Amino acid sequence: MSSRDMVLARVRRALVDVPRGEGPGGVPVARDYHRVHGSRTSAQNVDLLAENLADYRAVVHRSDVEGLPRLIGRLLAERGARTVLVPPGLDASWTAGSTGVTLVEDRASSTPRELDAVDSVLTGCAVAIAETGTLVLDGGPDQGRRRITLVPDHHLCVVRVPGQVVGSVPEALPRLAPDRPLTWISGPSATSDIELDRVEGVHGPRTLEVILLAAASEAEVESEAEAEAEVEAD
Repeated sequence: MSSRDMVLARVRRALVDVPRGEGPGGVPVARDYHRVHGSRTSAQNVDLLAENLADYRAVVHRSDVEGLPRLIGRLLAERGARTVLVPPGLDASWTAGSTGVTLVEDRASSTPRELDAVDSVLTGCAVAIAETGTLVLDGGPDQGRRRITLVPDHHLCVVRVPGQVVGSVPEALPRLAPDRPLTWISGPSATSDIELDRVEGVHGPRTLEVILLAAASEAEVESEAEAEAEVEAD
């Protein structure tokens, strides 16, 4: 018996109790699964996201709006970046503190070799998932073309918290359009060979740095978290 015959025999055995004429739509599928595990406040979701990002070897920073340009400038300087690729819809104030850095436009004509020569790429994101430590990009104005986050070796991604953070994948999906070029990022690019030797930077950036951008001050964020916890306790 060939491998093909074995596979088909298993399929026939699995379908032996299915009535003739019954199609895939003939049996309703329950959709009452949990959308999120446990109960967390917005602040706890942000903390869980930071924890899981770090577990995937991403470098996590926190900032408010006022301190963001200074932080981005410092991170690029520490890396020695001289060129940074920016999407067309990126907030111009984000790079205001990046002195001595040349901003590279996201152009359709850019070749892979030209993109590989860029030191860093700076983007926003569409949504971030706390339970999986995943960033999702959908090619929006502040994210640019999909390839610009796959070729350069250093990706600096800004996540607006808590607004762009959800607890789980089922919560993220309704926020995303299936016809958009979605890129799901869980840490820097990495792979392992047959001997389980980990190699980073093979299919994307070798270094992923994530900035959790809070619109409020740290004190206000803590105050909001305490208020949410009190409401849940009541």
